[in-house]
Amino acid sequence: MPEAIAGMGTQFRRWNSATGLWEKIALITKIGGPDSKRDTQDATSLDTVGGYRTFIGGLRDGGNVKLSMQFSRDTYEVMRADFEDDDLKNYEIALPDNDQTSMEFMGLVTELPLSVDEKIITADVTIKISGPVTINSGSGPSPG
Repeated sequence: MPEAIAGMGTQFRRWNSATGLWEKIALITKIGGPDSKRDTQDATSLDTVGGYRTFIGGLRDGGNVKLSMQFSRDTYEVMRADFEDDDLKNYEIALPDNDQTSMEFMGLVTELPLSVDEKIITADVTIKISGPVTINSGSGPSPG
């Protein structure tokens, strides 16, 4: 029977093409997404029976990944450079399950708001996924 998996130990990583290695983005407190979506096309015709509209599948959209993170200058500068760059970057969410599952995708940083108040300084990042999300085994962090 499947068991629930705690999120502690999950890593968000960015591919560094210069070193040929995944580099961990530190101080992530929450990851939302990918929030994949699929369009539908109304295929109802005048001779459709039963009084209900019918639909067929349309284009898929990988969606967005939203990161909440505590501010560190190093991490912010990496995400800021990705925001300024027009080229797609390769990202990965590595889960701490027994299969070492990871979700890999190409994307563009589209939002990078900074939040400063009397609490911890935070930065939120939104990455727009371009193309599909690939689910891999054996590339996540070692299960804890």
